[in-house]
Amino acid sequence: MTGLECTDARVRTFLLPGAASIVLLTATVATGAEPAQQSHPRVEIGISSWLFTQGQTKWSHNASGLDSRLGNPTSRLTYKDNDTHIIELTGKIAFSQRWFIRADVGFSAALDRGILTDDDFSAVGGQHLFSRTHSDISGNGTQYLNADMGLRIADYPGSRGHLAVFWGYQYWRTKYEATSVRQVECSSSGIPGIGCDPAGTTSHQGQLAITNTTRWHSLRLGVQSEYRLTRRFSVEGNAAFIPLSYVENEDIHHLRQTGTGALQQNPSFSMSGIGIGADVEAGARFMVARNLFLNAGYRFWWNHVADGTWKNHPVGSSSSSAPLTEFQTMRHGVTLGLSYVF
Repeated sequence: MTGLECTDARVRTFLLPGAASIVLLTATVATGAEPAQQSHPRVEIGISSWLFTQGQTKWSHNASGLDSRLGNPTSRLTYKDNDTHIIELTGKIAFSQRWFIRADVGFSAALDRGILTDDDFSAVGGQHLFSRTHSDISGNGTQYLNADMGLRIADYPGSRGHLAVFWGYQYWRTKYEATSVRQVECSSSGIPGIGCDPAGTTSHQGQLAITNTTRWHSLRLGVQSEYRLTRRFSVEGNAAFIPLSYVENEDIHHLRQTGTGALQQNPSFSMSGIGIGADVEAGARFMVARNLFLNAGYRFWWNHVADGTWKNHPVGSSSSSAPLTEFQTMRHGVTLGLSYVF
């Protein structure tokens, strides 16, 4: 017999005959606690779909400073799509128990359906809408990239989950193509040379009328959390505030190449501005097999210009500028995907 062993929760003592006691401190892992730090990075990869999303880009400008007969706003364009599906690829690397980096790349092959509403306003006789048209929109839709670094700042009691903060960059691009022009409303503008077709008429059937491309460059600051309700099932969420976002927007009006009000191509109008935004997502996570998880949730993104400039690019004359009175892009919908951890 080499010695006697007695054990409590954290101290293991060996009593050796004729010798001093040797105390060895050993770490123990409570039921459900996080495993010891790995010698290699922990990697998570995933593929998901942002299902049945609805997106919208809306902008308006005030050109009344260029011509007092024009309304404020002068024009308002709303691009709205429905049921667009986006595929997303995700990668995350945890370098330790605390630090991680991750990236999300998303893209949609095409828009299912959508409507452009183009409103024009006059100030003659008081501010009023004198023209509204609808066009069908399609296009290659949405692409985006999120690149973040994060820090796990707290663990929940009982090893149920964690709270982390993150910061990073987001690129978000949306492209719309509008075809046909259906006149919904038409009245007198009171401005010679500015008018509209009779309400109920359709022109340029099937022709490409407008191409609109919006690009957002944003800084993100956020928090994320996961809480395990059972060994297999957890709820999670993240929220990011965008304190600074820069937008570049271009409209190409393909039908205004000649005649009064002719515009250059690529672009006909351009806009830029700075603003803020927010990204929010909540969902659930279920382990279907060892290291394989099914994820489902709901996501909402929104960017808004606080200060911006609209500029036209006419044929044969110099450009003019006016303030943007509104510019925002939003998208929301259900997410569903699989992720694997190794």
